[in-house]
Amino acid sequence: MATAREARRVALDNRADPVFDRIGLFLAQHRLSPDPLHYAFAHRVVSNPAGVLAQSVAALTEGGIRLTARDIEKLGGQVVTAVTQPEVAEAPSATDGLVAQTQMQVEGFTDMMHAIRAETQDFGRNLAASADAMRSTDRTEDIVRLTNVMLDRVQSAEARLAAATHEAEELRLKLEEARDNARRDPLTDLPNRRAFEERFAAHMVAGEQVCLAVCDVDRFKRVNDRFGHSVGDRVLRAIAEALTTACPGHLVARYGGEEFTVLFAGITLDQAYTTLDQARDIVATKRYRLRESDEPLGAVTFSAGITESQPGEFLGAVFGRADKLLYAAKDNGRNRIHRA
Repeated sequence: MATAREARRVALDNRADPVFDRIGLFLAQHRLSPDPLHYAFAHRVVSNPAGVLAQSVAALTEGGIRLTARDIEKLGGQVVTAVTQPEVAEAPSATDGLVAQTQMQVEGFTDMMHAIRAETQDFGRNLAASADAMRSTDRTEDIVRLTNVMLDRVQSAEARLAAATHEAEELRLKLEEARDNARRDPLTDLPNRRAFEERFAAHMVAGEQVCLAVCDVDRFKRVNDRFGHSVGDRVLRAIAEALTTACPGHLVARYGGEEFTVLFAGITLDQAYTTLDQARDIVATKRYRLRESDEPLGAVTFSAGITESQPGEFLGAVFGRADKLLYAAKDNGRNRIHRA
């Protein structure tokens, strides 16, 4: 089976096909009904494959991911609310469960505060009702009794607050872990596509220019076909480690499949290129062997395209430019980096 990158490239190279056929293929791939709204969105994408919209769609669907209704709305399209095909409901995630627990705890805190307030008001009324009697006669027993009651209530409230605070701290840690897991690739332990996109957006909001590199393992499909996916996974982890080691202080992310991205901040394009080329050379000079049989795996290389963002540019434009440079590097022999 061809990789997602190969499939995308075939689609781009078949520009001579009728637009109508490509629109139909787009709708089928993303399981969109052939309604006018969906058709109009698909027409905008396929009629200008080099445009910002098409590049953004390509970035969102890398790795065989289908567009969602939310994706289409974010890209300026409209969706049909009445779908013709039933959607499969997603199972609740761990994060959803933690959010529900947090909501329940907030409600519990509210109930507790109301109860403590009511108990305090009761004590105040009891104390006020006995005030005159306490002034006119020695009511030491009443004072002791009321004081003991209030102390019991205070101690009970403190115990409940301490338990709730401990539970809140545990939930906070779990939520932080869940947020981190949602932005991390489980195979390589690198930040994932979501984390990369969020970091890029943060730089753009701050008005900072960055250098963006798109890296792709050369002939990765051959590795999977010959040695199996478990070996392919090891190769991906090795590439991830090499990029992380060679690019300290910069964001290295697994974007999808055999594709990685590097976000260089605070350095020039020339400096970023030199750093990335060192990583490429480290990977290319290693000789990998199979752990089980000691059989040589052969050289593993990657190609890359790197470019510098311009003020106010959207991710789709910058990513698309780097992706085209990557294609050029592949076409010119692989195991190289093109920049612009």
